[in-house]
Formats: sequence, structure tokens, C-alpha cells
Amino acid sequence: MSATGTAVCAGTVLRARRQRISPLGYTGIGLAVLAAVSAVRVATGASDLTSSGTVGAALAAAVPIALAGLGGLWSERAGVVNIGLEGQMVLGTLGAGWAGYQYGPWAGVLMGLLLGALGGLVHAVATVTFGVDHIISGVAVNLVAPGLGLFLAKLVFRNAPGGGQKQSPPVRDVRHLTAPYLTSWLGSLERRQWFLVSDLAAVLRGLTFQISTLTIVAVLLLVATFVVLWWTPFGLRLRSCGEAPYAAESLGVNVRRYKYAAVIVSGAMAGLGGAFLAVSSGQFRDGQTGGRGFIGLASMIFGNWRPGGLAMGAGLFGYTDAMQLRGSDAVHALLLLLGIALLVLTVIQARAGRVVLAAVAGVLGAAFVLWFAATDEVPPELVGATPYVVTLLVLALASQRLRMPKADGQIYRKGDGG
Repeated sequence: MSATGTAVCAGTVLRARRQRISPLGYTGIGLAVLAAVSAVRVATGASDLTSSGTVGAALAAAVPIALAGLGGLWSERAGVVNIGLEGQMVLGTLGAGWAGYQYGPWAGVLMGLLLGALGGLVHAVATVTFGVDHIISGVAVNLVAPGLGLFLAKLVFRNAPGGGQKQSPPVRDVRHLTAPYLTSWLGSLERRQWFLVSDLAAVLRGLTFQISTLTIVAVLLLVATFVVLWWTPFGLRLRSCGEAPYAAESLGVNVRRYKYAAVIVSGAMAGLGGAFLAVSSGQFRDGQTGGRGFIGLASMIFGNWRPGGLAMGAGLFGYTDAMQLRGSDAVHALLLLLGIALLVLTVIQARAGRVVLAAVAGVLGAAFVLWFAATDEVPPELVGATPYVVTLLVLALASQRLRMPKADGQIYRKGDGG
């Protein structure tokens, strides 16, 4: 592509930018949120709200969701909706279980990635080459992959030592890393239970103690995605395919090739997320993904189709998921925390002129605060649903300035741009 063509594509892809928060501003917001959580911890005595164990569990829960969301980001930035992420994650768990118990965890990770990429290739052939509706193709992938996975599991795991019809033999985990002297010092600060200082120490300790190397790989992939898609000519052309494919075509961009590349990478990322689940839990199991592909897609939308926002959405679900594993006291304290968050959101939405959203957030926030005040614990039947309720409320009420790629989900046929 010529320099002029690149400039035109840039003009097509980039709109006038709104004023954005600086990294220092995000740091301040993060500290303010942590201070609020710390205040709730002190008031309720629920130390698990910010314990290093909770942070570590939240990180482990967030990684597969973030990888699935990253897959959706690659695909949708090129204009292809990929709701088949769940099915591609299933293929990833199967591949990791099959290769992992025979050749080691990293072979399992590679096989999960390859099978996820194969699922992405199927979706690309259907949507890009044959022009099948993106939603229909994604639903088909989600229907076929679990059935195929269960059939193959029965075929290859049934007679394997330690395996079964719905599970693989044990798979070794990848190496975990710790910063020994730092985590010891942070642990001593955490145990003092000081306001904010101990909470910050707990968060840092949770992010540096027994961290899976796959988690580090996932973080590097988030950074690499941002660099490739926003700072390279390749990324500019790929995003132009999701904004104005016929304009990109007129400037010499091979739109089909870029869409294929994006959807295959998308499937590979989802497959890697599935492989993380299988390797970290020690085996493949039927139904292991538990809808994380769909949650990853929601996290991507919450993050406005950008890696940083996506990571925040995945982290939110990971945190609430970790909380429901820590005990009923922590979940009960989460009611107060959610109520405060919704009341703050009420003020933000009211200042933005969104009266209806502000009213809904205000009513829900007051209801959660009253629920906390009127009870001593959350019924056990509701503890498992807490992460989903919290995530849905925040996603629904906080994400109001979203802009998807203009040509996302549209059928592209070469030469039909008129």
C-alpha cells in the first residue's frame, strides 16, 4: 500500500479522538477503587475482599476469559463477529488434554492453540468465503464443537490410564513463578491489616506469588495485540477491514486475507484459553469451559473493543468469581461493595445526563445496601450466581459509550462496494 493509501485508511479507521485519561489518571482511579474496597474490608471485617489469595484466584479466573475476549477482539476488529469462541475454547481444552498427558503441558498448550485455530478457520471459511451469516456460523461452531469434543474424548480417553469417557488422564501443570523476597515482605505488610497499605501489599503479592507462566504469556499477548493492531501497518490494514472494507479494497488491501488471518488468530486465542483451563486444572473435562467464551465476548464489548478495557472486564469477572469461592462472609461484604459502586455510578450517569440509567443504578444500589444491612449472610443458593449478577449489572449500567467497528458483522463480497 502506498503512503497516500495508508493515510486514507488511517483517516477511515480513526475518528476524532475524545479526551482520554492518562496512565497517571488510571493509576489514581485504581487507588481510589482500592481505597473504597479497603474501607469496606475494615467496616465488615471480610479480609478476603483484598487478600493475596483472592487476588491470585481472581487472576487465574480472569486469564481464560481475557484470552477468549482477545480472540473476539482480533476477529471483530477485522469485521467478523465470532460468537463461536466458546466452541473454540472447547477444542482447546480437548487438545490440551490429549497432547498434555502424553507429551507434557506445553505440548498440550500448543495442541489446544492449534485446534482453536482450526475452529477459527472453519468459521472464516463459512463467513468470509461463503458469506454465511456470522451469528449462524458461530452458533454452529458452538453446537458442533462440544459434541465433537465429547465423541473424541470417549474415543481416545476411555481406555487411557486415569482417563474416562468425559475426562482425560492427569496433565501436569506448567511452571509457576514467585518473587521470593518481595512476596515475603509484602506478606508481612498484608498481615498487619492496615488501611489501604495492607490491601495494596496483598494485591501486589497476589500478582507476584505462584504465577503461572501461561498467565505471563497471556499478559504478553495483550500487550502484543495492542502494539500490532494500533502501531503497525498490518494492524492498520486489518482494522480498516472492520471499518470500511471496500475502501480498503480500493487501496489494494487484500481484505479476505486479513479477515482470514484475524479469525484464525481469534480461534487460536480462544483455544489457548481452553488449554489454560485444562492444564491449570490438571485434566480435560467435559463442560470445562462453563460459558467463559461468552463472558470473554461480553468483556470485549465492555472494553470497547480495546485490549485494556477487555482486561478490566475479565478482571471484574475473575474477582467476583474468586469471591464466591472464598466463603459466604466475603460474598456478603460484596453486596455492600456493589451497592456503593452502583451509587457512584448513579452520580456519574446523572452528570452525563442519562437520567433513566442513573435512576436504575440508584435504585439497585440502594437495594443492595439495604440487603447487606438487613442480613448476615447471602443464601447458599445465591452464592454461586454472585459473579454473574455483579458482572451483568456493571456491564449493563457502565458501558454506554461504546463504538463497535462500523462494518462488524457485515457480509463482505469482493468487488461489491460499488
